[in-house]
Amino acid sequence: MSHNETPNEQPQSAIEALQQGELICYPTEAIFGLGCDPDSESAVHKLLALKERPIEKGLILIADNFAQCLNYVDDAKIPMDKRAEIFSAWPGPVTWVLPAKPTTPKWLTGEHTSIAVRVTEHPVVKQLCQELGKPLVSTSANFSGEEPAMTIEEAKAMFNERVGFYQDGELGGRTSPSQIRDAMTGKIFRS
Repeated sequence: MSHNETPNEQPQSAIEALQQGELICYPTEAIFGLGCDPDSESAVHKLLALKERPIEKGLILIADNFAQCLNYVDDAKIPMDKRAEIFSAWPGPVTWVLPAKPTTPKWLTGEHTSIAVRVTEHPVVKQLCQELGKPLVSTSANFSGEEPAMTIEEAKAMFNERVGFYQDGELGGRTSPSQIRDAMTGKIFRS
């Protein structure tokens, strides 16, 4: 039996896994993250179930550039006087809570009318977003309330085959997850 005849074959790349509605694990600036295609409701629900995370909380999208976020963010609602602060923080470790488009799925926004987005400088994540052509859902690789995975081995030990693909790579050298700030009010949710 040749390799490509294997039934239920494991995805050969992170992009293949994402396109198949699977979860991926990948390095970010400070920790390993779990992600999926934000437009796949079943993949997002799989991620929420794995993490034991309530849908009401909403999720973060991580992108290669802000243009990738425009299907989810209501750009017209971002005041001019807030734009310099938002865009000067990117690419980088600041996640901004921005107004969501009315069409943005509730499986991403949860109970909110906003969505949290970050433009990354991490080369592995940038490449994944470029190849996928859109942002990834990004959450820490851990079960709710536990410490996040700092190595791919820790992530594999935690999640085993429940994650479709493990993307190896180095962490970005930061010591803490991204700051989360509300762009409209300036409130800091995580520093």
